[in-house]
Amino acid sequence: MVDYLIILFAVTLIYFASAERLVNYVRLIGIQGLLLFGIAIFELKEINSANMIFIAAETLLIKTIIVPYLLGRIIKRSGVAKVHRQAMPGFYLLILSIFALLFSVIIANLVLNQYINTVFMAIALFTLFTGLLLIVTHKLIISHLIGFLVIENAVFLFSMAVGNRMPMLINIGILLDIFVGVLILGFFGLRLKPRTNELTLLKD
Repeated sequence: MVDYLIILFAVTLIYFASAERLVNYVRLIGIQGLLLFGIAIFELKEINSANMIFIAAETLLIKTIIVPYLLGRIIKRSGVAKVHRQAMPGFYLLILSIFALLFSVIIANLVLNQYINTVFMAIALFTLFTGLLLIVTHKLIISHLIGFLVIENAVFLFSMAVGNRMPMLINIGILLDIFVGVLILGFFGLRLKPRTNELTLLKD
């Protein structure tokens, strides 16, 4: 079951390259949160109330509900619905995304050892590269925020790669990182003025 969830997660990353509407980005972020919840539950070795609370807070509550809600408000407030026309075309971004996936698989196999889950490492690297591509190839600040959130998901997957027992310390660190992302969305994103969320319009 975990393999299917990982494949679906990889598909959402590839779909980021071809999506042209920001609302689709928001939906993909929510879907990824739901998939991460399923992956964590199936991979968890020690199931107890504390772990369940942290996993639910990290994935279902924040990634699947709160973050998409905040992103939706930001998009509505900014008045921009589509990716900037000067962003890299979806076809070229899709090619880069495929190369990023192949590169991630190669790196994951190079660092192969008994302490690292190769599949999770490959997907975590692919998630990291996807977030960086969204930041580098787009001019909208909203796209940059979404790229940052994708990188947040990569951090979660890296923790799964190095140990699926999900120690409480790792849970707290990831949860704190997510709260930082929510704060950035709330205090920075919601203050964007309508039609002024392009980096080219920012001045000193």
